[in-house]
Amino acid sequence: MASISAVLPAYNEERVIADTVESVVATLSGLSEDYEVIVVNDGSRDATRQVVEGLSAQNPLIRCVSHSVNRGYGAALWAGFTSATKELVFMTDGDKQFDSRELAAFLPHIAEADLVIGYRAPRRDPFMRLVNAWGWNLLVRLLFGYVARDVDCAFKLFRRSILETIHVESSGATFSSEFLIKARRSGFRIVEMRATHFPRPGGKATGAQLSVILRAFRELIRLRLTLSRSTKPREPVEDIR
Repeated sequence: MASISAVLPAYNEERVIADTVESVVATLSGLSEDYEVIVVNDGSRDATRQVVEGLSAQNPLIRCVSHSVNRGYGAALWAGFTSATKELVFMTDGDKQFDSRELAAFLPHIAEADLVIGYRAPRRDPFMRLVNAWGWNLLVRLLFGYVARDVDCAFKLFRRSILETIHVESSGATFSSEFLIKARRSGFRIVEMRATHFPRPGGKATGAQLSVILRAFRELIRLRLTLSRSTKPREPVEDIR
């Protein structure tokens, strides 16, 4: 069985991060003998860092990477990805909106793909967040062609070796879109699978903040201007349900 690094970005998630980490540890321990859990505390103002460091003291397979200030969702993910040491990288958020046990269904498909990415169906978010997500997915598709059914779904498994080819510049909410756009344009094989989604049990989402949205648009336009227009994206791999 392949070794796995789990990467969990977290910002002000003191209420749920311990449960999330313990769930991921339970899942990975049943799937691989060689794993690690990396929580990236992205400058949280609450006790997220202290909670994770307490978990790490009890279990050395749990690691805490901490930013002194909030750098953004993408920066947190990139810090986790580049800190990972195992063959496969599994990413999910620290806010407990996914069931980590579903990773078991994703793993067999990594034999035929470089990335196995989730899509939320149905997505359990407030109405306006759903509207914003629909508009964002549409904009990404208009600018770059088909990228993914759900570009921002925080449930992905991929081979760590692809990071030797892909470098992501976006440090905010555009990170996932850029990551998948570059993966497709680099010719990596992608399989899409359904991932169960749950309402946020605690904490506060930051994706709808005006500053976050404006930063995402700036990063997306910059990406459109800098990517080679001569490189066409691959056709999407048929969804596996």
